[in-house]
Amino acid sequence: MSTTNESSAIPISEGEMVWDVPNAGKECKTWYRIYGNLKSGVRPLVVLHGGPGVTSDYLTSFSALTLERSIPVIIYDQLGNGLSTHLPEKMGDIGFWIEQLFLDELKHLLDHLGIYENYDLLGHSWGGMLGARHAVRQPRGLKHLVIMSSPASNKLWIEAQEVLRRKLPQDVQDVLDTCEREGKTDTKVYQNAVGVYYSRFLCTLAPMPESLQKSFEWMEKDPTVYLTMNGPSEFYMIGPIKDWTILDEVHKISVPTLLTNGRKDEAADSCMYPFFKLVPRVRWIQFSESSHMAHLEEHEFFFQVVGLFLSE
Repeated sequence: MSTTNESSAIPISEGEMVWDVPNAGKECKTWYRIYGNLKSGVRPLVVLHGGPGVTSDYLTSFSALTLERSIPVIIYDQLGNGLSTHLPEKMGDIGFWIEQLFLDELKHLLDHLGIYENYDLLGHSWGGMLGARHAVRQPRGLKHLVIMSSPASNKLWIEAQEVLRRKLPQDVQDVLDTCEREGKTDTKVYQNAVGVYYSRFLCTLAPMPESLQKSFEWMEKDPTVYLTMNGPSEFYMIGPIKDWTILDEVHKISVPTLLTNGRKDEAADSCMYPFFKLVPRVRWIQFSESSHMAHLEEHEFFFQVVGLFLSE
């Protein structure tokens, strides 16, 4: 593990976890970064990035919790992404890129860092789906869960995207419809149309924050995970993840749980409501000026809300 000089206000360290990934065909490493000190006596927070297939770069602002509340924060790049091991040879292998792979990775990381007996967990988007699944198994060390802009079922997600998509300018809708019908989702014109959607429902800040742009750049360099599990876009979901649901298990989440989303979020209220209805110890905060990236769009208020919840 090597200490970096990104900030003089808090200690920052980085490391790699080597772990055995069945059928990977090579040694695999998961890269992580720690803000703060895991031996400080303050319960750490593990933050799970979205995608599946982006990186943790857009989550670096979670260091605010370390600066303001001395909460150690761990971010990491899930396998296949960013600074972790890439497996482009597994493109299209839906038997390899499965949810359990990433649940195993999380468990290995908690053990590797020595925090499995006492930690909090926050998952954003796909990361919230992983976090929820982890929580229904009631691991003894999990104390708080934050589900940030995540669906309880991708059937609900897909339905919500159809509603949002029809709010786009008609010419943008026409491009999306035509490219999807003709199998041209890898074209520049399609990606530009997707960008219009993202600017309204994924991140309303312009220009796009550098940290978020970096995550997207990584995915452009190696889209293996995203294209295999999800599909060409947030709303054209044709990968196996389209059938994901936790509706039959969500009532098993026993720890205090905070739900968050934005008023203009692609993770619409209808996607998240089952968590609110079925999780026994739950509260829900919506950020009125945000879409899918409240930690960037309403930075100060977001970290005030999350920090207070984790400090209870």
